[in-house]
Amino acid sequence: MKKLFLILAITSALTSFIPKKITWVAIGDSITYLNEHTNETGNRITKGYLTRVTEKLPNITYTNQGHNGWTSGGIAEQIEKLGITKADVYSIFLGTNDWWQGRPIGTLADYQNNAGNGTVYGSFRIIINKLRSLNKDAKIILITPMQRADFIYLGDMHNNAYGSYKSKNGQLLAQFAEAISAIGKVENFGVVDLFNKSGMTLKNLVKYKRLKDTATGEYKNYTYPDFIDVPFNPSSDEYPYPADAIDITYDGLHPSDKGYAIIADMLVKLMKKF
Repeated sequence: MKKLFLILAITSALTSFIPKKITWVAIGDSITYLNEHTNETGNRITKGYLTRVTEKLPNITYTNQGHNGWTSGGIAEQIEKLGITKADVYSIFLGTNDWWQGRPIGTLADYQNNAGNGTVYGSFRIIINKLRSLNKDAKIILITPMQRADFIYLGDMHNNAYGSYKSKNGQLLAQFAEAISAIGKVENFGVVDLFNKSGMTLKNLVKYKRLKDTATGEYKNYTYPDFIDVPFNPSSDEYPYPADAIDITYDGLHPSDKGYAIIADMLVKLMKKF
């Protein structure tokens, strides 16, 4: 009998050290989507933040619900058609496309009153309502947009956008990050504040932007903020972010391996508590 009790005690002690299995659904835009589509980065990245998190926390398995180019409004509109499954943890990493597309942020009251999909606050309420309907006990993590430099798409340089150093439609990207953090505070969600607390800033998103000097016509490497007012012609200029210009991002917007590692580390710090 003593031997049986000893075996049971040892078994209990061993199993207590085995991390419980956790399922994670990551909702997001292209920054999430690219985890499974590294070839679409010109192989400038090797793995995204989802893979990196689960390498460090192997008890977690993820489902990638990243949708290239989507806003929180697009996710909210299609929320019943996306096939989002019940999970232990949900993360929502949206906002940068809302900013660029000029969607109104709205107010916290839009979230609290479930005011609909006309504002970012309202969109987040629709998304979060859906997640709670799938699992009322799930942990929900909000990830703010990261800062962004001038974006130039590798596959088509005509697809470009200026950085978060100025407003779009009268709104700063910082305000979208503030809104997402405000929802997290009200709901007591975990918030990964990439905009303010990651160390990823306009000064280190790219090492330089290679553009033609307007005086000489010769290419020159401009660091931030010197490149802001230097013109770029997508029809005739060379791609302004050669491999050597990669730092936190590889194209001014999407994280490099270095950037994805920062995002993953911030998520791991939070998720290892679950």
